[in-house]
Amino acid sequence: MNSNRPYGLAITILAHALLRIASSASGVLIGIYLANLSGQGFPVDAGLLGLLGAVSFGAELIVSIPMGMASDAVSPRWLMVSGALAGALAVQLFALSSHVEVFFLSRALEGIGVAAVTPPLLAYLAEATTHDSALRARVMSFFELSLLAGLALGGLMGSQFWKLFHAHAFSLVALAYLVCAALLFFGAKGSRSHGSHAAWQGLLRALKDPSVRSLAPVWLCVNAVVGLWLGPTLPFLLTKKPGGVQYLDGIFADSPVQVGWLLLGYAVVFGTGVFGWSFVLPRMRIRSAMRLSLTVMPFVCLGLFAINHSAHVAAPVRWSITAATALLIMVESGFTPAALAWLAQSLGSGTGKGAAMGIYSVLLSVGAIGGSLLAGLLGKMLSVDGLLLGTVALAICALLLLHNATDLTIQPNEENYEHA
Repeated sequence: MNSNRPYGLAITILAHALLRIASSASGVLIGIYLANLSGQGFPVDAGLLGLLGAVSFGAELIVSIPMGMASDAVSPRWLMVSGALAGALAVQLFALSSHVEVFFLSRALEGIGVAAVTPPLLAYLAEATTHDSALRARVMSFFELSLLAGLALGGLMGSQFWKLFHAHAFSLVALAYLVCAALLFFGAKGSRSHGSHAAWQGLLRALKDPSVRSLAPVWLCVNAVVGLWLGPTLPFLLTKKPGGVQYLDGIFADSPVQVGWLLLGYAVVFGTGVFGWSFVLPRMRIRSAMRLSLTVMPFVCLGLFAINHSAHVAAPVRWSITAATALLIMVESGFTPAALAWLAQSLGSGTGKGAAMGIYSVLLSVGAIGGSLLAGLLGKMLSVDGLLLGTVALAICALLLLHNATDLTIQPNEENYEHA
């Protein structure tokens, strides 16, 4: 293995974290910017915000597989750099106009930019770790950690940038995209193109691969859980006027800003778990790691249920339950890096990995959309308890589907582990 490769992998993962920070900050800035325009008399409402979000998300969903295939046909390095540059242009474009058409163009371009980075980056990581399963397990863990860091820090960065720089904050986010492009340019040095034939062969191989087909329904269930909790429903339930006996129902009604800090705290706990898994996963069977994570998920819900019905419980008891639940969340966090390692290993050492990683991105998006819709239905009926019930049901479904999935393992490899 090239001695410089671990440094290149680290740089590209850092670039991915910066990409997610910029993307998250951009979403927050757009909401604040449009609210400011609304206060000045521009015809802006929540419906427009919803459509803009759907355009960005939809663009990313639609082009993920084509971008993954393109990363097989041409060098992933140049595709990823182009995606980051497109993000910079999109963010800067949004702040230069008050025309709705430009808003939609900007959001679509930013979604395409993100899609031009994620599947090619995953394909690059998979190919770079083909002959080192322990390194692959660790790299996929850090990829997930970079995603969490971006989601956790981006919102805070966006709101603080607006407070300090107002509309000029968009230029700072565009600068973050440019730095991301530079990191990808240097980090992905040495990535190779395989030609259009390899791209089509990669797509067909991924669609026919029994491991990919086995993982797909499990992945959909888990991503639906993500949609349940990271969509707009949870912040709404936590900040609306209290209307029931549940402790978490409307807990932040008088201080909505606390939701951001709550999500940051969750990301820290989850990220700590992913970091721990980066050391444990190389020594475990992939199926065992995923089964353990899914088995723990209902117990996390049980802990959250206890917290949600602790209105008349002494504070020390509530904090003890919270601490125990946080530890379970750390165990639960191992599913995604294990699943990514499974997907990467299922593709073997052949070319055409980008198409499979595009499929991963599509499953992520579709699952999150379904989970968000489910959260709206269950949240309306049962408030926070509804989200917990949905999570338990999805975890059980995922466990049953995993039982029939094709088995793959990451064989413990002491030599690889030491060099990872």
